[in-house]
Amino acid sequence: MNPLFQQLMSRASKLTQGGNLQAATDAIQRALNPDRYAAEETQAKPAPASSPSPSPFARSADQRRHDNESIVIEGHVRVIDDTPAPAAEPTAKAAPEPNPASRSAEAVPERWTDGSFSHQGRTLAYKLYVPPHLAGSVPAPRPLILMLHGCTQNPDDFAAGTRMNDLARREGFVVVYPAQTAHANSQKCWNWFKPQHQKRGRGEPALLAALTQHVAAAENVDSARIYAAGLSAGGAMADILGQTYPDVFAAVGVHSGLAAGSASDVVSALAAMRSGGKAGPSGGAPSASAAPVIVFHGDADSTVNPVNAKAVVNAALNGSGGSNGANANPSPHASSGTSPRGQGYARTDYPRADGSTAVELWMLHGAGHAWSGGSARGSYTDARGVDASAEMLRFFLAHPRKN
Repeated sequence: MNPLFQQLMSRASKLTQGGNLQAATDAIQRALNPDRYAAEETQAKPAPASSPSPSPFARSADQRRHDNESIVIEGHVRVIDDTPAPAAEPTAKAAPEPNPASRSAEAVPERWTDGSFSHQGRTLAYKLYVPPHLAGSVPAPRPLILMLHGCTQNPDDFAAGTRMNDLARREGFVVVYPAQTAHANSQKCWNWFKPQHQKRGRGEPALLAALTQHVAAAENVDSARIYAAGLSAGGAMADILGQTYPDVFAAVGVHSGLAAGSASDVVSALAAMRSGGKAGPSGGAPSASAAPVIVFHGDADSTVNPVNAKAVVNAALNGSGGSNGANANPSPHASSGTSPRGQGYARTDYPRADGSTAVELWMLHGAGHAWSGGSARGSYTDARGVDASAEMLRFFLAHPRKN
């Protein structure tokens, strides 16, 4: 008798007597099939430590059944091992590598900074808003708006009241807010009523145009999309810029302002504000045409008479050379509506002969001397009205400068 057979059978007998039937049947099976179990033992030897153990879920269904079955006597009795398999140890996951694309998609933050600019012997302080953009990339040339505050205001006040920075952040354009000094005007008004500040190449128009071009060059601005807007005295100066520098400013916005050249000193300025003034010579380049203009004015304005809005419209329609006179243009288109907060308005669009819009006039019913749709965080604002900032931006972007 095979010694190994005897040894295994003797062991099986002892296990049976001890009540360990499963181990006894396994010993008997090994005795009856020594070659098979020798091969299985060879296959079952643990892999070297450097080799990872296969996942229990990688084995086939037949293999898993074989793992759970112990044959007592082949062809007769099978004992099923129902002991559940131990849960697999969780595999630690390495932290993902940063995605280079996500790094490049991080935004360079917006900037709200102070600046100073000198030209023709005069220095002007200003605030500059630059919107955020994607890091690692040069933003495409962006529009720029020059924002001219009214009397007694400053750049921070005007930015808060008009909320133009909020639009700039969303739409991606640069905003410049120059600050008039008390030395130049005791009430910090732009000197729209003095002849030396109504002409191209001189005074405040030359200073503001040079500042705009300086910022445009530094901030990658699209030269065809540079605009100016202002309130009251700032609106009057914006109209002067549209008349004298149409080669710089593609369009302008005049809110509660007066037409360029409607006054020549303090006395005539007060008269124009009270009763209305007529546009005078623009002082622009002889071959230049006035920039398109969007006008807002409250019909209850007791500071600047609403008739001044019509003077701004006529000056824009006539242009500096008079070649695009109002008589040559198609009939204006009138409409009316109500703001979300219930303030009524009348809007008139004045088209050019080529079908483009030369002027938009918004008369705000019941509104006083205040920026329409503005925020109470700034002075001289009326939150009830249509959003003048948004409407100006719409008008501006529809009027890039034509080379």
